[in-house]
Amino acid sequence: MVRMILSLLALCVLVLLLPPGLAAPADTALRRLETGVVARGWQAVGRLDIGQGGFCTGALVAPDLVLTAAHCLFDDRTGRAVDITEMEFRAGWRNGRAEAYRQVARGVVHSDYRYDGQADAARVAHDLALLQLDRAIRLPGVEPFATADKPRKGQAVGVVSYAQGRAEAPALQEVCHVLAGRPKILVLSCDVDFGSSGAPVFRIEDGVPRIVSVVSAKAEVADRKVALGTALGDELDGLRRRLAMGREVLGTDLPPMHRFGQGGAREASGAKFLRP
Repeated sequence: MVRMILSLLALCVLVLLLPPGLAAPADTALRRLETGVVARGWQAVGRLDIGQGGFCTGALVAPDLVLTAAHCLFDDRTGRAVDITEMEFRAGWRNGRAEAYRQVARGVVHSDYRYDGQADAARVAHDLALLQLDRAIRLPGVEPFATADKPRKGQAVGVVSYAQGRAEAPALQEVCHVLAGRPKILVLSCDVDFGSSGAPVFRIEDGVPRIVSVVSAKAEVADRKVALGTALGDELDGLRRRLAMGREVLGTDLPPMHRFGQGGAREASGAKFLRP
């Protein structure tokens, strides 16, 4: 079935006050993973289709668990939680085919995630969600990713994402960099766009990619485009526990924890937000 795809990244441009001297080391360009050969090892990244209109990016962290951004679970037009049973994870989606198709059974957002109509740094700091699929994906080549500690300023990272203009195949940026960090936010030189919400940010350890962050927003710092990532740390363990215990889970008989929009221009806490 052909779907009309509109991105749900829908976060605003954030101007952050960062130390001077934000010049980054050389980054690599995006490389589209359009064949099975070049996509090998990245099939656990998938497109997360939302109802009939939107998509985000997500990644397997267990055979039945997908890590993504919290704001992907809400409708920016109504401010209400989306019908999570209408979400579909397409692992390794590439040129009309996926390695596996799974419906989302339920999900949970970070316990400190709040939305009160203001788009601010506090929202980015907790923009994490964990989704449980209706069936586990156990296929050769589709290996869930492990996680690693938050990278330091100046360290190289990479990202695999879908986005507007490249919704039919993921793109890999093998090298981008951490420009700055706040306690739970990473400012990255990575190339992201609408639809990249929830994309995994990786650090390579001993040749193995491990997730260290999730893309939350695109932003501007001194007229330079950057990405904002929610640092992972040990937050994934907390999401797993809350999902297992059924605490404020979406997709069950329990009410949604928070309902929020994804929208308009706001100014809060000294950070200026402008619609991109």
